[in-house]
Amino acid sequence: MKKILQVCAIDLSVHALLKPLIKESMEQGYIVHNACTDTGRFDELRAEGLTMINIPIERRISPVSNIKSIFKLYKLMKKEKYDIVHVHTPIAAILGRIAAKMARVNQIVYTAHGFYFHEDMSKFQYKLFYFIEKFGAKYLTDWLLLQSHEDYILSVEQNFLRKNKILHLSNGVDIKNNFNPLLMDVVEQNTLKSEYNISTDDVVFMFIGRMVKEKGIFELLEAFKDLSTKYHNIKLLLVGSLLTSERDQESYTKFRELLSDPNVIQLGFRKDIRDLLSISSVFVLPSYREGLPRSIIEAMAMEKPIIATDIRGCREEVWHGENGFLVKKQSVKELADKMEWLIINKEERIRFGRKSREIVENLFDEEKVISKQINLFKDITKSGGMISVEKNA
Repeated sequence: MKKILQVCAIDLSVHALLKPLIKESMEQGYIVHNACTDTGRFDELRAEGLTMINIPIERRISPVSNIKSIFKLYKLMKKEKYDIVHVHTPIAAILGRIAAKMARVNQIVYTAHGFYFHEDMSKFQYKLFYFIEKFGAKYLTDWLLLQSHEDYILSVEQNFLRKNKILHLSNGVDIKNNFNPLLMDVVEQNTLKSEYNISTDDVVFMFIGRMVKEKGIFELLEAFKDLSTKYHNIKLLLVGSLLTSERDQESYTKFRELLSDPNVIQLGFRKDIRDLLSISSVFVLPSYREGLPRSIIEAMAMEKPIIATDIRGCREEVWHGENGFLVKKQSVKELADKMEWLIINKEERIRFGRKSREIVENLFDEEKVISKQINLFKDITKSGGMISVEKNA
């Protein structure tokens, strides 16, 4: 049986992003191992049948720790003799590919969920991380998969790798059996609404993500604070945790102050995302930087209008004026204006939401995304990699 090693930084990525691909790979007869840092989800993932291997991987450049991770991955790869090593997330992807080259793994696949370099960086930072990504693609990678179409175009135009080794993967969710508004139970929805004191006339905004500055959480809370003085039928659901490792004291103090509004409901980490989306009216993600955010796709699948920042990734999902709005990054006023417009225009909220579902069905169906990867795995394990990626697109 052919063997695949999936490498990422932490087990949350396996749980939230990679699990459908891993399970389908196993269904197709592959032995799949998953190497990452155990942050507390290994037992749950193992209970679902996944093979989890704890290899600590820092999510930042830390030479001593990074070198230790490389050698642990190298030893694992030499022992298990994987046919494919598939890497994810920026630092883990570099370390995993170095280890795979050292171990002479036959096929190294890198999925870029969003290139690390972005327009907000200083010129030096941008050039540095651009160089790292391009070097890693050209010399450490056999197959480059891009979720973002903008990243795909850049990779092809800038010759990151031969064009027939680059695939636009996209991103997706299960739109049939999970994120499907037709599956929702009215009684369950009413129970959730009652739990959070949401009435029929309320307009409910929802955010999913880490509670950190770069996700635009402060701008969202400021905009909501301004609107709540004018409209008394609005609520804001916040799904996600404030990670201790990313909490600077000044930001945390400001964050707690903004959360004092009784109509801001902090829910922490949740698994019932679909149910919470079903009782929401509008999804908001005012992030500074994204790859191709899955949270927006989940909300679109549940027929929600979207407000997001006009950045790479988000602008592939949000069609301005059709299924939502793109706003200028870090602009509280523009964000508040578009939130207010959707508060006032109920019929347009519904129309935007229907368009969101239509876009997801055409472009962001998880089944199609997984199929591209499985077809690639099958072809490169059969042929030793001598295929054109065009046939898998």
